[in-house]
Formats: sequence, structure tokens, C-alpha cells
Amino acid sequence: MTGFLILLIVYWILTTISGIDFDYDMDIDIDVDVDADFDLEADSVNMDFGDVSSAEVDKSQVVSKRPQQLKWWQVFLIYFNFVGLPFMFTLTVWVFFWWLTSITVTSITSSYNNSFGFLLVLITVIPSLFFTKVFTNPFKSFFKDLNKDGDKAVDFIGRQATLLSTISGDKMGNAEVLADGNPMSIYVKSMNGEELRFRESILIIKQSEDKNYFLVSKN
Repeated sequence: MTGFLILLIVYWILTTISGIDFDYDMDIDIDVDVDADFDLEADSVNMDFGDVSSAEVDKSQVVSKRPQQLKWWQVFLIYFNFVGLPFMFTLTVWVFFWWLTSITVTSITSSYNNSFGFLLVLITVIPSLFFTKVFTNPFKSFFKDLNKDGDKAVDFIGRQATLLSTISGDKMGNAEVLADGNPMSIYVKSMNGEELRFRESILIIKQSEDKNYFLVSKN
């Protein structure tokens, strides 16, 4: 647990102080075989490696659009705030409380070097989850107004952008948009399914319901 926590601390030091964001862009085509409980359709998925650290699981991606009882893992993610907050943030808080709780309990019981202490470490997973929930609750409203990079959310609707890849149909790609003097990369999909080619100038029409990409058309 201590080793895992140290790795997370090193990660945050690198990303916060040194500005390393692990932005390694890669296009990945994935044929998705989706369970009937989810109304998701995708011919391709465009990912950035940097998205893993700041990925925020939206509630609409976890809860089925059809009225039915939630599965246990859906309830788990929502209840303990793994939904609606950046993954690495919630994970770090959880690991910290798990580490702190296990250190405290095994020290009090003097079981830090035997099998009973190992059992206590596993048991402290449960209280650490509740500590994580209490601690992260106030951050929901804070992260709600930020984009994935931690900046104030920018309104891209109505702006012009330049395509960084060719898109058509349901295929998703990247586009570069100039906002407040800064070039930003966003995920886009063709509004009417027509082909939009690489380096073509486009107009951002609206954002998708899950807020993961923007619908665009020819400028």
C-alpha cells in the first residue's frame, strides 16, 4: 500500500510541477460489441493516453437509459463518487485512506507483521471507501465547472475549427480550435454523417449529450 501511494504521489508531482501530461495521441479503431443494457454505438474510438488520468465517468455512461434496476457495479461507482470525478483523483483519495486506515488499525493491534494484520488490511477497504465518499463529495461542484485538463470550461459552440483527421458517418476524430488565443484539441463527429476531410475548416454546431464530443459541419 505504501509503495502504491508513493507511485501516485510521484505521478501528481510530475503532472503538477513539471507539467508532464503524458499527451500521447493515438487513433484506435475498435469494433464494439455492446451489451443490450447500453445504448452505445461506435465504429471507432479516438483516444488520448492522457485521457486516462483525467477521465471522468459521466453518470449517463453508467446508468442505462432504459428504466430498469441498476447493476451492483453501477451502484458502487455512483455511490462512492467514482462517477462524476476524475478517475485518478478519486483513486488517489481512496488509496490514501486505505493506506492510512490500515496503518492505524495494524499499529493499534500490533498486527502489522502477521497474517491477522494482512486480513485487517483487506477489511479496511470498506471503511476507506466511505471515507473517500465523504471527502470527495464537496469536490463534485468544483470539478463540474472544469474541463478534463483542469481549466475553466470553454464554450466551443459556434467556433471554427480545423480537422486533424478525416471523419464520416459515425467515425470520430480530432479537431483543433483556437479559444482565447490557445489552440485546443477536441473530439468531433460529422453532424450529418457527410465526409469531412483532414485540415478542412469546420463549424462546431453542438455538444453530444454525454459531453464527450462535438457535432460539426462544413464551414
